[in-house]
Amino acid sequence: MAFEPPQRLVRALGETAANGDDWLERLPEAARRAVALRELTVERVQVPGGRSSLVLLVRRADGTPAVLKLAPPRARPESERVALAHWGGRGAVQLLEPVAEDGALLLERLHPEMSVRSLPEAKALLEAAGTLRRLWVEPPRGHVFETVAGRTGRQAEAMRASAGADLVPLVDAALAARAELVAAPPEHRLLHGTFRQSKVLAGDRMPWLAVGPDPVVGECAFDLARLVRDRVEDLIASPSGAAMTRRRVKRLAESLEVDQERLRGWTLFRAVESGARARRVGRPQDAELLLEFAAWL
Repeated sequence: MAFEPPQRLVRALGETAANGDDWLERLPEAARRAVALRELTVERVQVPGGRSSLVLLVRRADGTPAVLKLAPPRARPESERVALAHWGGRGAVQLLEPVAEDGALLLERLHPEMSVRSLPEAKALLEAAGTLRRLWVEPPRGHVFETVAGRTGRQAEAMRASAGADLVPLVDAALAARAELVAAPPEHRLLHGTFRQSKVLAGDRMPWLAVGPDPVVGECAFDLARLVRDRVEDLIASPSGAAMTRRRVKRLAESLEVDQERLRGWTLFRAVESGARARRVGRPQDAELLLEFAAWL
């Protein structure tokens, strides 16, 4: 079977590829080796799939359905492996293979066609928030996960370097919010890192389970901030979008017991960072939506 990467993955990795990075070229052969090593039967490549990995729907030698995930080193698959092992299936997809020399992840099969995003908005937010709460645990002792301060520090430098004159006020506000937030975080928990409604899939073992973490250690409000802007296109299209956004911040902060102002600050920073990055890599429509959303905060 040919393991051609979906175009969504090719485009996304092309935005961040460094010179000399031939991971995509080596991917078909790497996938064949990973399948053979585990004696898997491939049903199909998941399409459109994710933006940072190739996902194969497979069956193990005993017929059990599973998922094989291959990601480039810059997507930090080993960090994902350690986080999934630490969660042990509580709120997240179950890791089926604790150690793998080739870096591939063998995971329990969920239902990729059904994410929380398919639910009505209010129900989707409720279910997503409940899933996220289960992931906020003490990190493993001696962990080497990236910190919120470290990750956002790198992002802040990129924002400063690439912001055009029209973005300076928003970037300045986002950077000021970050500086205040990282100075005194209220807790240090293991966080999903890229949590949103589409990262919560229906399962058999539990109704909803999170997938695709890019784990980081820091305060819970950072993780929740990405959820605030879910369905941003619907918020922007609504005449009351700004008011709806402020109500969403308040409702999510109260339901998950995080400080509302800290959630607002991280939502601002993450929206501006994502908008500036979208503009930098040539996605002007995404950038416009995110930056308009950020201006409401």
